[in-house]
Amino acid sequence: MSAEPAAVAETSAQPVASVASAAPASVTQAASRETASVTAVASQESRSSLTSTASVSVASISTASAEASTSAVTSEPVEESESASVKTDEQLYDQGLEKTRHTFGERLNALLANFRHVDEGFFDDLEETLIGADVGFDMAVKLSDELRDEVKLQNAKRSQDVQNVIVEKMVEIYDQAGNDEESTALNMAPEGPTVILFVGVNGVGKTTTIGKMANRYHQAGKKVLLAAADTFRAGATEQLDVWAKRGHVDIVKGQPQSDPAAVVFDAVQKAKRENYDILFVDTAGRLQNKVNLMNELAKMKRIITREIPAAPHEVLLVLDATTGQNALTQAKLFKESTDVTGIVLTKLDGTARGGIVLAIRNELHVPVKFIGLGEQIDDLRPFDPNEFVYGLFKGLIDVSALEKA
Repeated sequence: MSAEPAAVAETSAQPVASVASAAPASVTQAASRETASVTAVASQESRSSLTSTASVSVASISTASAEASTSAVTSEPVEESESASVKTDEQLYDQGLEKTRHTFGERLNALLANFRHVDEGFFDDLEETLIGADVGFDMAVKLSDELRDEVKLQNAKRSQDVQNVIVEKMVEIYDQAGNDEESTALNMAPEGPTVILFVGVNGVGKTTTIGKMANRYHQAGKKVLLAAADTFRAGATEQLDVWAKRGHVDIVKGQPQSDPAAVVFDAVQKAKRENYDILFVDTAGRLQNKVNLMNELAKMKRIITREIPAAPHEVLLVLDATTGQNALTQAKLFKESTDVTGIVLTKLDGTARGGIVLAIRNELHVPVKFIGLGEQIDDLRPFDPNEFVYGLFKGLIDVSALEKA
């Protein structure tokens, strides 16, 4: 095992530039209106994936059953829980995807309102509709190409028939795009602490996501430790400290502008020494340029791997669903620079751009592992493909007609 001074020497040998324009922020008034009873969290991380054939996929749709801002702490405010009511995953997905479903349905209905017959003009309009729904250019073109043959094969003539074929084919493509993905469940260490590194640009809800996830696993009986390694953003450490107190978990902190890798080293040592189950590591989302940021992440990973060879067990990229295609651009950037193993998509309930999940799956083949479906502390949920597709297409497809066909 390497000695601590060696780790500090390694990281401090390459000084990291501070944030170019970080505004100071205080955390003197972290409100807590959250009710005392927090929902106990199940430890199950995922459920069955979508079936690979279109007909079975549609059947699964019919049977399949937080990220917004709160207390002003920093640019990623701590959220409040204002209700102790327990919601099922089906209810959360249904409510969380309401804006996306409504917008997608409106676009699809507007397209079919002028439906006369299927021609090249129809498919051009369909591509524009899908791109406008943030499913991504590549997937829109792919879907349009495959639909040309499918519509003829099924002899779809009525607008409702065409709509069913569109949704059916979209489900099938979504399923096929995930064939090479790893499981949506988190990779947990068989023994010793599981180390999960969180990356992403500032403002996407990264620190808030860590706080919610820490609460989730603490409620599941895990011994959780947080590492406040975002030492460059003003107020980031204080914000994570508030979440640690609210979730009744421990935290390792450093001084502002201090070496983040040294904080990570101390946290890993503590996690090993005191037998923690999970270590969540917060990281900087912005330095002076991309190279500095990625170099800093690489240093942290070297420290972690040196102390725990199999770690980090997950590198989760946090994306803001409200940014649509910009989130996809961020995902491509981070995937090129670091070994991203999964996506956490926040603020899905506050946007009509939920179709970005389809674009991520089709273009990046990186599994979405958690999504934010509400403002409460327990509204961060493991991603369930069945529930997502059901929530996205609910009310847009005539399942009974398809089953009779």
